[in-house]
Amino acid sequence: MKNQGLKILFLIAAMIGSMQLIGCSKDTAEDYTVTADESAAIIEKIAAEAILVDSCINALLVEPLSEAEIDALNTMREEELLAKDVYVALYALYNVPVFNNISKSETQHASAVGSLIVKYGLPDPALNHVAGVFVNADLQALYTSLVAQGSTSLISAFTVGATIEDLDINDLQNHIATDVDNQDILFVFGNLDRGSRNHMRAFNRQLKAQGVTYTPQFISQEFFDQIISTPNETGTGVCPN
Repeated sequence: MKNQGLKILFLIAAMIGSMQLIGCSKDTAEDYTVTADESAAIIEKIAAEAILVDSCINALLVEPLSEAEIDALNTMREEELLAKDVYVALYALYNVPVFNNISKSETQHASAVGSLIVKYGLPDPALNHVAGVFVNADLQALYTSLVAQGSTSLISAFTVGATIEDLDINDLQNHIATDVDNQDILFVFGNLDRGSRNHMRAFNRQLKAQGVTYTPQFISQEFFDQIISTPNETGTGVCPN
């Protein structure tokens, strides 16, 4: 995300302005129509996964950190909080379960990165985090823009959700491919990447149910098509060796 804040904002604005409508879909928008009990079950599952992730983080060895890994941890710590804060704001506006459910997952994601920061004794850029306030200037500008765009309509809000996950997947994949080799960071980032793909599927279902086609802005169209054409992914339930 370094030095790309304005480019990202322009891309998002252009994408929301150029959404293409398609015929209304009859697919069930699962995360839009879930009952209160189903939402509670989703949130309970997220909490259980968080316990496993923290256990795995502590079980894996402490390895030397590169500057690239430190930068990646700092960026992803705030980027996951940005996602959470945007979804909390959009849930307050629209009261649609998908925003509440995914905001709980993003809280867990941010906490997992925070656990790595504590494990390695790094300064936490999100210490005493205040919703909507970020150390990273690009993320600060992005948060303001996304909330403003998502506030214009429910379709725009779903599109903002898809855009956040699009960006998250791209950043995580790049960090995994080029910046990270510590096993605990790879484990957490891989977990976050899987979660973001599931979130992308959820927001795509919402948009499809509204008759809207989302066009990816950060990952490739081919990769996006692969994600949305496959079922939700689950973890193995065990820590890596």
